[in-house]
Amino acid sequence: MYIHELSPVPGSTHVDKRKGRGHATGNGKTAGRGHKGQKARSGGGVRIGFEGGQMPLARRIPKRGFNNIFAKPLEAVNVSALESFEDGAVVDAKALLDAGILSECKYGVKVLGNGNVSKKLTVKAAAFSETAKQKIEAAGGKAEVI
Repeated sequence: MYIHELSPVPGSTHVDKRKGRGHATGNGKTAGRGHKGQKARSGGGVRIGFEGGQMPLARRIPKRGFNNIFAKPLEAVNVSALESFEDGAVVDAKALLDAGILSECKYGVKVLGNGNVSKKLTVKAAAFSETAKQKIEAAGGKAEVI
């Protein structure tokens, strides 16, 4: 196979419709814009979120507190999920992903204290709850903040 023999899969490409190029094309005259009105004009249309003068949804719904748009949310994992690892294992974000406990880990892991752990594990995470730290150390393991 050569590069000049490559072609797109049939049906994956199509010819673009050329608007306003005559009646015979099926897209002539008004070019799919209908007759008159704001949306028929050049540069016409309304901004995102505009609801025709009605109070927009973004202003109708209540807002409360502070929402940090720069927050980097941590993935939560309970102590009970760590029970699936063998004794003496080092548990970090990669190990949790490989084990299928987490499906993605963008910013880090926080270990929460729900459940029990009986194995001696070295757990490396971005954060631990107090109860999680106590349960891991009570089982003889280590809770390391990375």
